[in-house]
Amino acid sequence: MKADFWQLSRDPADKVVAMIAARVLDEGERLLVVAKDDEKRAAIAKALWEAKPEHFLANGEASADHAERQPILLGETCEAANGASHVIFADGEWRDPHGFERAFLLFSDETLEAARATWRALDGTDGLERSFFRQEGGKWTKVA
Repeated sequence: MKADFWQLSRDPADKVVAMIAARVLDEGERLLVVAKDDEKRAAIAKALWEAKPEHFLANGEASADHAERQPILLGETCEAANGASHVIFADGEWRDPHGFERAFLLFSDETLEAARATWRALDGTDGLERSFFRQEGGKWTKVA
């Protein structure tokens, strides 16, 4: 499994989720976006719908009817009714991504210490490839 740590600076989580989601869908995969806060999920849903005219990023809440049909599912927990292979933790809180091929942890200055602790805790995990990305001058750069 791959675990990507994305340190938010210039762009908010909803915009970064939309960018990652477009790439995931382009790869023919499905996505789960996890955030505890209803307002954060609503902002992410709006950003996904409005991301780019050439990318139709259809999404829905995990608690809604036909959640299994959604290419992008938004929920409070790490349960992918849509069979997602990728998960984004949009609120800076790591959960166990069991069953996913790739997990993205988006974190800000407020959740930096928790992200660092998670990075350290995952060190040496068999079959796990970690990467760290930072936004520099508007461009995302892989740092580690």
